[in-house]
Amino acid sequence: MNQKSKRLSIIRKIIRSEYISSQEELIKRLEECGVQVTQSTLSRDLKYMHVAKVPHKEKGYIYVLPNNSRDDLVISPNITDNITDIAFSGNMCVISTKPGYASAISVPIDNKGINEILGTIAGDNTILLILRDGFDMESLMEQLYMLFPSLRTL
Repeated sequence: MNQKSKRLSIIRKIIRSEYISSQEELIKRLEECGVQVTQSTLSRDLKYMHVAKVPHKEKGYIYVLPNNSRDDLVISPNITDNITDIAFSGNMCVISTKPGYASAISVPIDNKGINEILGTIAGDNTILLILRDGFDMESLMEQLYMLFPSLRTL
């Protein structure tokens, strides 16, 4: 196993087993595991691995791997405070957010694997959800309510 593969494997293990909220914290944990890495290399590694940050009720934001199925991942209940609107047109759903929150909100949607969704695209303050044929907005909204219960108050 080459050095990069080993480093990426250790990063995955740390992110899966701990709530890591910053690159500095991750660099410290890597050093404890015997891996020396610069911040710029770590940043490139995280981008390469498609690591995202999602809200966590105790730590603020934490790193998660794509399609992370950790059952203990807790989505902060106040995340819906950052959703400003949900609108539908045909088989598309547009979720508007406060600036900077679209990606954080889209990660749990993607990781949930909602059958109604064919794909998602997240920008800075907008998430586009494309629905599969045969599904409607009520079906999607029920799935989103299960993921974000406080959405019902929007």
